[in-house]
Amino acid sequence: MEHIRTPKVEQVRLLDRFSNKSTNGTLYLTATHLIFVESNSNNSAAQEVWILHHHIASVEKLSLTTTGCPLVIQCRNFRVVHFVVQRERDCHDIYSSLLRLLRPVAYEELYAFSYNPKQNDQQREEGWQLIDLGAEYERMGVPCDQWQLTDVNRNYKVCETYPRDLYVPITASKPIIVGSSKFRSKGRFPVLTYFYQEKKAAVCRCSQPLSGFSARCLEDESLLQAISKANHNSRFLYVMDTRPKLNALANRAAGKGYENEDNYSNIRFQFVGIENIHVMRASLQKLLEVIGTRSLTMSDYLVGLDSSGWLRHIKAVLDAAISLAKAVTVEGASVLVHCSDGWDRTAQVCSLGALLMDPYYRTIKGFMVLIEKDWISFGHKFADRCDQLGADPKEVSPIFTQFLECVWQLTEQFPQAFEFSEWFLLQIHEHIHSCQYGNFLGNNQRQREELRIRERTHSLWAYLMSETQNYINPFYSPAFSESHPVLEPSTLPYNFKFWRNMYHQFDRSMHPRQSILKTILTLREKSQKAETAVQALESRLHELGVTPLATEDSPAPPPTRDHLSSTLPPRPDSLILGAPINHKEVLQQDEEEEEAGEVGDETAESTDTERTVEGSSGTESRKQSYGELEEAYSSDLAKEEPAVVSLEFGVARMTC
Repeated sequence: MEHIRTPKVEQVRLLDRFSNKSTNGTLYLTATHLIFVESNSNNSAAQEVWILHHHIASVEKLSLTTTGCPLVIQCRNFRVVHFVVQRERDCHDIYSSLLRLLRPVAYEELYAFSYNPKQNDQQREEGWQLIDLGAEYERMGVPCDQWQLTDVNRNYKVCETYPRDLYVPITASKPIIVGSSKFRSKGRFPVLTYFYQEKKAAVCRCSQPLSGFSARCLEDESLLQAISKANHNSRFLYVMDTRPKLNALANRAAGKGYENEDNYSNIRFQFVGIENIHVMRASLQKLLEVIGTRSLTMSDYLVGLDSSGWLRHIKAVLDAAISLAKAVTVEGASVLVHCSDGWDRTAQVCSLGALLMDPYYRTIKGFMVLIEKDWISFGHKFADRCDQLGADPKEVSPIFTQFLECVWQLTEQFPQAFEFSEWFLLQIHEHIHSCQYGNFLGNNQRQREELRIRERTHSLWAYLMSETQNYINPFYSPAFSESHPVLEPSTLPYNFKFWRNMYHQFDRSMHPRQSILKTILTLREKSQKAETAVQALESRLHELGVTPLATEDSPAPPPTRDHLSSTLPPRPDSLILGAPINHKEVLQQDEEEEEAGEVGDETAESTDTERTVEGSSGTESRKQSYGELEEAYSSDLAKEEPAVVSLEFGVARMTC
C-alpha cells in the first residue's frame, strides 16, 4: 500500500478504442487491482472493470488535452484500456503507482502468495494432489519391459530444469545418462514424455547436442540407440529438430548444433522449421498493432494480418505435431524431439502431438495433465516467457499462447473431439499471466520447491475443476473420440481462423456476439430446468392422487407408411372463396357430416348417463369432461351451419 499515492480518483472517463463512446466513473487503486466503477447509472448493474496489476504489461501517460490527461494501459491478456483523468496530477499519481505495482521485485510479492480463496491447508493440499504424473505414466503403460523410472535426477544433480522422476530405456545405465547429459545443452538429455502403447512407440525430448562441427559423444549415441531398440516395431528412430536448418547451422559455430547421422546408427534426421522466440514475439506485436488500429480498410486489415506472419507460425507448429503423430501412429516409429534448449518449441510439438494421438488429453482433466507434464514439470520458462518479475525483454515470448491457439484451431476442425470449449483455454491463458495461482510460477520444478509453492499458494486445477460446468463443450461426443482416437487435421490455409475471442475478448463495442456455444449451453440449461419443473409437478400430482396426463412409458414405435398415409392432412380447399375443389367432394362432405351427427347424438346420450363418484379415477373424470366438450361442440355446429359456395362448370352455385 505504500506505493499507492492516490487510492481514488473521481470523474474519470473510460473510452472505447473502436468507437466514440465513453463512460464516466470512479477509479480505485488497491494493492492488487485497478478498479473502474461506472457512476450515474440508473440501473443496479453498473459497469465495473477489474484489472489485476500483474496483467498490466505497459502504462503510457499521453500529453494533456483540453478534456483531461489520457492514460493508456495495455495488458498481457490483450485488454487495452484508455482512461481520461481530469487533473494531470491525479493522472501522474496513478501512473507512478502502477509503474511500481506492476513490477514486483520478488516472487513473494506476486498475487499468489496473498490470494486466499478461504480454504484450509487440507483443501489446498487436495487441490495440488488432483494431478498425479506418476499415475499418468502408469496409464500410458510405463514402467514396462522396455522403459524404467530412474532416480538419476532425484536431487536435480544431473539436470536442474528437469523433474525428479524421469523415464529412460531399461538398457540405459546411469553412466550413459550422465555422459549424455554433459553432451546436451543445459544437461537436458533424452527422456520419455509419451508412450504410444498400441505400437510400443515412444516420444522423447531433449535439447540440442554440443556437437559443434565434429564433436561426438559415445554415451549420447548409446542412449539414442537404446531408445531405438526399445521399440521392436521399427528399425530406426526419427530425430526431429524443430528449428530452421539455418538456425541450427549458426549454432554449430557456437559449439552446439544437431546430430550427425554418420555418428548415430539407425536414425532419420529432419528439420521442421519453427522460428525462435524472438521472431514469435515480433510477430505477435505486429498482429496486435493491426487489430488495434481503428478504421482499417478490409484490404489493409488482411494485408496486415498476413504480414504479421502469426497464422503461418501457428501452421508451422501444427505441421510439426502432425508429422510427429503420423510417425508414431502410422509408421510405429519412436521420435526424439528437440530445439535449442528443449523447453519452448519442443514443448509445443510434444504436447500437441500427444493431443492428436490420445483422446484422454482432449478431456478437461486430461488437458490439465498434459500441461502439467509437458510444460510445467519439464521446465518451460514461464517466469521469463511471461515476464513475471521484469525479466530480460528478449526472453519474453508468447510460446504458451501459441500452444493454446493451436489447440483452439483443432477444436474448430474437430468440435466433437474436445470436452472443453474455448472458454476453458481462455481461462487458462488468463491465469498464466495473473500469477494468482502457483502452478506457473518460476521456471522449473526446482524453483517451485524452493519457493514452497504447494504450501504457500493454491492450485489453478482445483479451481477449474470446481467450475467444470462453465467449460463444457456441448458438441463433445465420447463416441466420436472412440471412433477417431487419432486426429488428422488439415493445415490447408483456409482451415486457419483469426481467434477473435482471444484478441478482442474485452472489446465491448464489438458485442453483442451470437456465440453458438453459449446459445446451446443456455438452451440446454433451460431444458434441464423445464425437465426439473415437470418432474416436480408430476410428483405433486402423484401426492394429490391424480395420474398425470403424460407418463414415462416407452415411446411409441415410429409410424408405418400405411399409418402415415391414413393420417395425412386433408386436401387443401380452393383459393377461390374458400370453396372445395369439385362437386363430388361437396357431396362427400355432406355425407360425412350426417354420419358425424349421428355418432355425436349417440355419444351425447352415453355421456349423459355417466356420473363421477368419490374415489373414481382421473381417467373417468377425463372421459366425462371430454364428453361434455364434444356435446357442446356438436350443439354449436347444429346452431350454425355456414353456407357453402362451390364452382361447378364455371357457374357459382349456393348450397345451404
